[in-house]
Amino acid sequence: LVLFFIANAKLGILPATAVLMVAVVLSLALSYALTKHIPIMPLVVAASVLVFGTLTLVFNDSFFIKIKPTIINSLFGCALLGSMMFGKLILPVAFESVFELDEAGWRKLTVRWGLFFFFLAALNETVWRTQTEDFWVSFKVFGTMPITMVFAFAQVPLILRHTLTDKDKTPPDHW
Repeated sequence: LVLFFIANAKLGILPATAVLMVAVVLSLALSYALTKHIPIMPLVVAASVLVFGTLTLVFNDSFFIKIKPTIINSLFGCALLGSMMFGKLILPVAFESVFELDEAGWRKLTVRWGLFFFFLAALNETVWRTQTEDFWVSFKVFGTMPITMVFAFAQVPLILRHTLTDKDKTPPDHW
């Protein structure tokens, strides 16, 4: 996003979109080179950047890159909250065993993140439709990211309350 911001300031949004596309591919390649694994969330985000970035460049229209956050955040919100309607929780998969929570903790965290993604979608729509393109780009870097970090840190108490301890974990059958 920082490269996107810098490229936009110097070259405009279309070249900045191309820079963003190259940056996400390079970051995925670097992640894989370092860990021999690509986490699901960065992969989904990269795919969306490539799809909407390509549409932006092919049609020479920044509309597509501007609606990407709205669509992706809405899809994430629908996936999280929708999966709960089917009795499934996909957030533990997205976090890939970074931490282990009890069922109530995962449910609460899923609802919070699902609603937060809808909030981000609405916020993106409001900003890109009411502000200048340069303001929107700045907001992507200096607004959305800090808001997301503050939200994530605000979830720490819930995570701590619901983290499974060794005595809560069921040992494998062979123990």
